Amino acid sequence: MRRPGSTRPGSTRRGASVSPLLAVLCGACSTHAPSVLRPESPNAERIDGLWWLMLWISAAVLGIVLALMALAIRRSRHLDEHPPAEPRWGTPFIVIAGVIVPAVVLLGVFAISLRDMNAIDRYGDANPMTVHVVGHDWWWEIRYPNGAVTANEIHIPVGRDVRVELSTEDVIHSFWIPQLAPKIDLIPGRTNTVLVRADEPGRYRGQCAEFCGLQHAHMAFFVIADPVATFDGWMADEAAPAAPPADGSAADGLQLFTDLSCAGCHTIRGTPAAGMLGPDLTHVWSRQTLAAGTLQATDRNLRRWIVDPQRIKLGAVMPPTELTPSQLDALVSYLESLG
Repeated sequence: MRRPGSTRPGSTRRGASVSPLLAVLCGACSTHAPSVLRPESPNAERIDGLWWLMLWISAAVLGIVLALMALAIRRSRHLDEHPPAEPRWGTPFIVIAGVIVPAVVLLGVFAISLRDMNAIDRYGDANPMTVHVVGHDWWWEIRYPNGAVTANEIHIPVGRDVRVELSTEDVIHSFWIPQLAPKIDLIPGRTNTVLVRADEPGRYRGQCAEFCGLQHAHMAFFVIADPVATFDGWMADEAAPAAPPADGSAADGLQLFTDLSCAGCHTIRGTPAAGMLGPDLTHVWSRQTLAAGTLQATDRNLRRWIVDPQRIKLGAVMPPTELTPSQLDALVSYLESLG
């Protein structure tokens, strides 16, 4: 007899296996998860329409096949006992249902896809702004035509076309913003382009959609669609050099930054730091996340990232940094002044 409150053998194991499945299903239904089924641009709406078209065609084909299977099972015994002398409609049915109808459906879907692909590549604005995005292991570099450089956040003006030029410094990556634009690959040695447009202000998550190594899952980015006036102000501020430290602690932090290995990897415009290996940090504290969407930009997370990035993002190029508590305070004070 089981004691009150005890569980059946294996129940804990079953519960443990169900919980991850429920977590995945709940995560997929989250409003924060990017989805092609919540389009926020004309191009995404076309992709959404193609998705639903193929879904309903597939559902119809599945229903027809299941119905025919049920009919065949039902008639199988009768045909075994009373086989027909000659099949009256078998060959014509196979030709029509197995060749002609699929060919018509596939050609129709192909024609609609070509129409939408041509429309997706068509710019509505005569002179769209061009933004250059470079993929790295495992973060995104974004360069604007006025000299502004940022990382992992792409600001765009609402209601305007933006031509995004894509290249990579290492392996193949894939640039995908499900709610705004189609997926497009970044191929070593060539530059691809994609049209991005948002009709409403908001923050839209993007992701590398081509497996690129150990931290592929932590290579996210965000497209932030701002009203035109807000965007113009942001881009002008982003192109400006870093402001001089406002207090003694921040000044000590700048000195530490240039003395340590930080300056060998990162650039802070307006200072001697001119490294090219890691993200430009000129206005790092204006960003919403750290480490390509891995962490929210908070004081605690910044400290964790500086001290031991490998614990957060194993395989990242950035090494751990040994600092005393006072040195860490000074360095964080300086970086948090770079807004």
